[in-house]
Amino acid sequence: MVRAPRLTESAGAVFAVLARAGSATRPQLASLAGLSKPTVSSAVAELESAGLAAHSGTASSGTGRSAAVYRLGPAAGAVLAVDLGPALTRVRGCALDGTLLAEATESREQAAEAVREALDALPAGAPLRAIVVAVGDVTARDDEGAGVRPATAKAGPVFDAVAVALPPGVPVHLENNVNCAALAELHEGAAHGRETFGYLRIGVGIGLGVVIGGQVLRGANGAAGEVARLPYPWDDGREPRHEALEEHVGARSLLRRAAEAWREEDGPCPRTTEELFCLAGEGRGAARAVVGRHAADIGRLAAAVTAVLDPGLIVLGGGTGAYPQLLPGVRAELERLSWPTEVVSSTLGDLGTVVGAARLAVARGVQTVTEAAHAKD
Repeated sequence: MVRAPRLTESAGAVFAVLARAGSATRPQLASLAGLSKPTVSSAVAELESAGLAAHSGTASSGTGRSAAVYRLGPAAGAVLAVDLGPALTRVRGCALDGTLLAEATESREQAAEAVREALDALPAGAPLRAIVVAVGDVTARDDEGAGVRPATAKAGPVFDAVAVALPPGVPVHLENNVNCAALAELHEGAAHGRETFGYLRIGVGIGLGVVIGGQVLRGANGAAGEVARLPYPWDDGREPRHEALEEHVGARSLLRRAAEAWREEDGPCPRTTEELFCLAGEGRGAARAVVGRHAADIGRLAAAVTAVLDPGLIVLGGGTGAYPQLLPGVRAELERLSWPTEVVSSTLGDLGTVVGAARLAVARGVQTVTEAAHAKD
């Protein structure tokens, strides 16, 4: 790992502002950082000397004068985001201003290869500042709140397989995949501009990302939003089973119900959720009935979420949840059982988790550089 150079406090502040802005003039940096122009000039010179900032052209002001424009320099480095999905592993490498530098997608079995492919595509010599790995599990956290490992055996094996491909000495932070997707929806997706909402992911499994006041809620055990643990079934003479709700609402049960309901005159039975929703979109009666029941089940889960959180907005995502054909049924069932709550489909689809993980990785990478700052102004 290439350590970030020690910086003055003002240089660290200007670096953080420049990373958020992407590019800026010194007057703009002074305004954004709340620092005087002489202090910013000194900080920029320090950053240029360390290779953390670079001149990238000029911009004309309203007075006719030209001002130098700065961007991050080559020594600022890059970060890596890894989404260990149930079927695919998606990897993104980004600069500390969020610019996409590399990406790779492989099967879950080839997760380590996807990581190596993305690392090889990063600019030569760019120091790697941070790595965020999104896992389908609760993450155990250290004393500073950073995710350090999967808390159960659920995601352990695939993470262990990927860990051998990660460069040694680079800080690795683990985060729940649904939380990453919720973060992406907050900043770049269907929940943009909303401070409080729930991201309900329905696919092979189920999960909830809870955002309150613009922050992802993780809970005392890092398990906030683990709706798979809701007691189900809950009825006289029926004992709730471990993660039985996830089994009932998950994609495998959806396809099983389709197979049970399918008749010979309905044509070939769909083998994937994509085929099922395609047939429903064509107006096939059997497919529409199965999708309608699935929408009602998701609506009941959304009603449980609303009863506890009253989020005002629920974003539906995941391998099956993001299909817009579900919206009418979910909305109707939620309205029947609870109070008014807006329900929309994810706009990021399957990329939400890696997009959110990349955003977290950028924040961690900037923090790694700015933590090298010390007050000597």
